[in-house]
Amino acid sequence: MSKREYVIPFVGLKIGNHLFEFDIDDDFFQGIEYSIIHSGKVHVTLNLDKKENMMVGIFHVDGKVSTNCDRCNDPIEVEAEGEYQIIYKFGEEVSDDDEALIVLEPNAFELDVKDYIYELISVSMPVRSVHEKDKCDPEMIALYEKYVVNASEEESEEGDDDD
Repeated sequence: MSKREYVIPFVGLKIGNHLFEFDIDDDFFQGIEYSIIHSGKVHVTLNLDKKENMMVGIFHVDGKVSTNCDRCNDPIEVEAEGEYQIIYKFGEEVSDDDEALIVLEPNAFELDVKDYIYELISVSMPVRSVHEKDKCDPEMIALYEKYVVNASEEESEEGDDDD
């Protein structure tokens, strides 16, 4: 994987829409330190609308990733799907909105989207990733039930979340 694979030199782009596509695989996630995602295959499209003094990027994320089950800590494959908009504005002021507005220095000429792609894939995952109850590691479930306080209350709460 090239370090420049996720760098978009926007200076040469004409005003208007530009489409970029990225196929994310295991190498991408292994290159990220402390990643909650172990592996995966995700297709990311970026529609970058370049304007005079800003750019609007609409990212679409679609694929599957492997992470750890929140109940038994064994690997689990989950869907990662979503669409997100990020506005890139040219200027020197500091943005209070770290998520949707990125301020680029006036002399910037390229955009590295690797970190944005990872963050967007991460937030596209389910809030809670768990196996079906009978698919979890039985040893881990036994330990969990041995040490958890008020297990019967927690079990009934989990059942409510699945509805």
